[in-house]
Amino acid sequence: MINALGLLKRRQFLPLFTTQFLGAFNDNLFKTSMVLFATYEIFADATQESFFNAISAALFILPFFVLSALSGQLADSMDKTRIIRLVKTVEIGIMAVGGAGLMLARTGAVTLPLILMLAAVTGLGIHSTFFGPIKYAILPQHLDEEDVLGGTGLVEAGTYLAILAGTIVAGFIYHSTTLVAALTIAVAALGWLSARAVPPAPRLGPKLTLDYNPIRASWRLIAETMHIPRLFLAICAISFFWTIGSVLIVVFPPLVKNVLTADASVASLVLAVFSIGVAIGSVIINLMLKGRISARFSPASVIAMGLAVLAFWWVVGQWTPAADGRLFDMAGFVVQPHAMLVLLTLLGVAVFGGMFVVPLYAFLTTTVTKDHTARTVAANNVVNAGAMTVGSLAVGALTATGVTPSQLLLVVAGMCVISAIIAQRLHRACD
Repeated sequence: MINALGLLKRRQFLPLFTTQFLGAFNDNLFKTSMVLFATYEIFADATQESFFNAISAALFILPFFVLSALSGQLADSMDKTRIIRLVKTVEIGIMAVGGAGLMLARTGAVTLPLILMLAAVTGLGIHSTFFGPIKYAILPQHLDEEDVLGGTGLVEAGTYLAILAGTIVAGFIYHSTTLVAALTIAVAALGWLSARAVPPAPRLGPKLTLDYNPIRASWRLIAETMHIPRLFLAICAISFFWTIGSVLIVVFPPLVKNVLTADASVASLVLAVFSIGVAIGSVIINLMLKGRISARFSPASVIAMGLAVLAFWWVVGQWTPAADGRLFDMAGFVVQPHAMLVLLTLLGVAVFGGMFVVPLYAFLTTTVTKDHTARTVAANNVVNAGAMTVGSLAVGALTATGVTPSQLLLVVAGMCVISAIIAQRLHRACD
């Protein structure tokens, strides 16, 4: 991974990395600002907060399920760079809509601002659906085969560092809706500029006949991909990982507010620690594998992740809440007896999660020929999105029946066991 840092000097990689970094930063800045604003300024009920978070997560994921097949076909049938520039142009408009929703919410209105904010989240989901296959599929086209794992790790680490930055910034400025709106539009414009520098990535294979029927196209895409054993296992393992991630992201803000009795700055800290952990895990696994694409560490990594989730659940259960009517700020939170254990166990969850998922993405882009990479990643996105949508909606349903955020952590631990079984089968099939 250290050697892979040299890729940042290459014109074939740096503009793509920058564009992806800015996009991930902006997505997370807006989504985190929206969730924190809704949690701390609009709603005053844990059930409503969890339900809103689950709905917003589901709306972001839904376009992956509906449109990934089309996005994969487009990316494999035309210049990938042209698509990147188009989606970055659209991002500017999406952020304008979201910013308007945030500013209207500050006036005391509720219904229209929520509609605009959720519309923007859906738009960001569409934006990511069309950009997602390209950020991985373009790597084998621009990099030598021995650099693909390093490039994948850098993209993954950069994404989570961007999420970290967006989370931290959102925690400080979410209450200033005008500033959030202005900043997200400005970052979208910078992303548009960096996209102009991404080198061309023309179609490599024969021209495709596009299928615009989302159900038929998705079914064909999955059928054409999932019959390859190691792709099937890699996609299933990644899907379980992101389902786990979707549950955790939905759970964190209400858990911080209602269980740890802490304010929005601590919610940002928790999300930031998670992002740092995944980035660290991405670096560690690249060093351990030394550039070789292998799943041999994935089963142990996800088992360790499950144990870290159980440790996090236990520590949260020992927490002493703040006095009635009070919330810990960051300074007050970090001096609590169990605060460091909360953060360390959460860091462990994220580090082992990063170690688990990075090699699996490398499988997707190196198992098939270069003219099929985008469709392979898109097939993965369809399956991931279906699993994540179910996960997000399940959180909303379980919360409505009285299941607490801390109890949902036990569900996550159980899902890690399933992921480990799948990863072990992948290891046996490939290594």
